[in-house]
Amino acid sequence: MAGDRPMSEAEERRQKLDRLVSEGRSPYRNRFPGPEQVAPLLERYASFESGEKSKENHRVAGRVMIRREHGKATFLVLRDPGARIQLYGNINELGEERYGEFKHLDIGDIIGAEGPVFRTRRGELSILVKDFIPLAKGLHPLPEKWHGLTDVEVRYRQRYLDLIANDEVHQAFYIRSRVLTAIRRFMDARGFIEVETPVMQTIPGGATARSFETHHNALDMNLYMRIALELHLKRLLVGGFDRVYEIGRIFRNEGISTRHNPEFTMLESQQAYADYNDVMEMTEQLVAYVAREVLGTLEISWKDEQVDLTPPWPRLTLRELIKEHSGVDFREYPERAAMKARVGETGITVEPGWSWGKIVDELLSTFVEPKLIQPTFIIDFPRELSPLARPKDEDSMLVERFEGFIGGMEIANCFSELTNPIEQRRRFEEQAALREAGDEEAGLVDEDFLTALEYGMPPSGGSGLGIDRLCMILTDSPSIRDVILFPLLKPEKQQ
Repeated sequence: MAGDRPMSEAEERRQKLDRLVSEGRSPYRNRFPGPEQVAPLLERYASFESGEKSKENHRVAGRVMIRREHGKATFLVLRDPGARIQLYGNINELGEERYGEFKHLDIGDIIGAEGPVFRTRRGELSILVKDFIPLAKGLHPLPEKWHGLTDVEVRYRQRYLDLIANDEVHQAFYIRSRVLTAIRRFMDARGFIEVETPVMQTIPGGATARSFETHHNALDMNLYMRIALELHLKRLLVGGFDRVYEIGRIFRNEGISTRHNPEFTMLESQQAYADYNDVMEMTEQLVAYVAREVLGTLEISWKDEQVDLTPPWPRLTLRELIKEHSGVDFREYPERAAMKARVGETGITVEPGWSWGKIVDELLSTFVEPKLIQPTFIIDFPRELSPLARPKDEDSMLVERFEGFIGGMEIANCFSELTNPIEQRRRFEEQAALREAGDEEAGLVDEDFLTALEYGMPPSGGSGLGIDRLCMILTDSPSIRDVILFPLLKPEKQQ
């Protein structure tokens, strides 16, 4: 029976809740109008000396993070979205009954308080509480009190607790929000217009990736969650928009790692009358602009290394980098069998379903990517790896494509767009043949897109920038889950 054991903290909180209800006082209020943000208050009164007090009262609201009693006074630390401030309540200001309510507030409760700002004898800016009101009763104690939440599984599964307990996590997502704002400002200033394209598509295209499939009951047809934004943005170029971009959610039915989440965010753009050189310039300028706007510097820390985002970034060919770091010159092995044998000598195990292009891509990810800590553009990829990119005039085996790397991660994938509908059809058919042979990431023939190309699309440069990975770099976060508010996790019962 409950009387035979000490009452748990959660039970004590529930008892307080029941008491408030029985006394006719609501523990969950509808509103608290006009609270001020704590951060500006701290700045406004930063020059106060010990004992100095504001003439006017201020209203603040937030969550109680720390609580301590000292004689007939109680100190609470209140946190709002931007900062923390100490609340000082005593029996003389509040009276015996109200002070009794104040001192019995729990860590985790959300309250509103009003009073003048003053600096204590110990030098801390505080609010002398003249009045207060409970706004929401916390029925569970905060994790590890106010010392923070460290269990990674709990942090991701219950992000709300992570945000309450860890100020640096709160800051990371504040930075993410500012990154998105800065990107939009940059793109708008360059004459791009923001658009929205379908999330559910009849054919998944624009990338080599496995898609998620769903079913539309009314139309009795299968649909696919988009794996890229590209093909619909190109349709808009056909329709006469010269510069378009979209910041959108992408869905890929792939593995989960520190760099991959099945649902992620991309910036994709299309610029008419441009090529991949123009897009390279735009990409490095965009990243530099965002870093300056959000962090105020182009010198950032990434895993104990200093990274300089200052443009221009080095431009190195894929062929020279793979040859330098693996010893393999892929131009010398144009056939899959020969490439498989040569790459096997490097220690890579070539899977049966891998195409020649997939083997080249594995050389890149294994030997080159981890070395690219400083911002770098890798340019000129094999045509087989780039079914939507324009071939180079001087070498039709290669295409005008680049990938941007920072911190050993690909953050951008961009190219001069293929506008020839005859060649694009042939590329699609090659992809479809690979898919028939067992490559689940290979694409399909998109007849509607081919029809659009047949009406004529201007030469253009397309860009895809991973927002989540860029946020990882700018917040020095080791996992993509650290910059996605609610990353995908198995339900707990499936653990």
